[in-house]
Amino acid sequence: MFLVDSSRAASDWDGVNAAIKRELDRAGAEIVSMNKWDDRKLAYNIRGTERGTYILCYFRADGQKIQGIEKAVQLSEKIIRVLILSTEQMTKEDIEKDTPATKAEKEKEKAASEKAEKAKKAQISEQSDEQKEPAAEESPGPEEAQKAEDTLTVEDIGQAGETEQVEAKKTPEETEKTEKSEQSEGVEAEEPQDSEPKVTLDE
Repeated sequence: MFLVDSSRAASDWDGVNAAIKRELDRAGAEIVSMNKWDDRKLAYNIRGTERGTYILCYFRADGQKIQGIEKAVQLSEKIIRVLILSTEQMTKEDIEKDTPATKAEKEKEKAASEKAEKAKKAQISEQSDEQKEPAAEESPGPEEAQKAEDTLTVEDIGQAGETEQVEAKKTPEETEKTEKSEQSEGVEAEEPQDSEPKVTLDE
């Protein structure tokens, strides 16, 4: 486990990793895996550092070279501390387990992907709603159709009323003409009877 200054790790992560690999290469070590373990506040200041980043590194090396690695770290400007332990009893699955830092990164990526998926679904839903609105405007609903029928019915009734009013206005004149024509027809029908000679008692 290597400890480095958090500010240095944030500003020069590649440089920190390169410094660790360089010290291990000098000892002839074979690196199996190297990942960020976590970033935490230190229990006490080390070289004026209040917060440190822990880097977990699994490597294979000769046991006699371990002391040389520890001395090199003490002289390093980028590495603050190192803790080297034997991991002969650890399995491959144990070595490949997620660290607190990698777990946090995966959760962050998962949350970002879920947010992007929700945004995509919301956009698709909005587009489908926009496509449905014009169709609804083109085909009138039952209420609009009923209103149209009611409007036509009222117009028809208005036209029928106007027709009845016109007929009502014309009715007296037509009635007078009809009465006159009937009277004239009655007179013409009686005239043949009056033309016959009348017999009186004097004659």
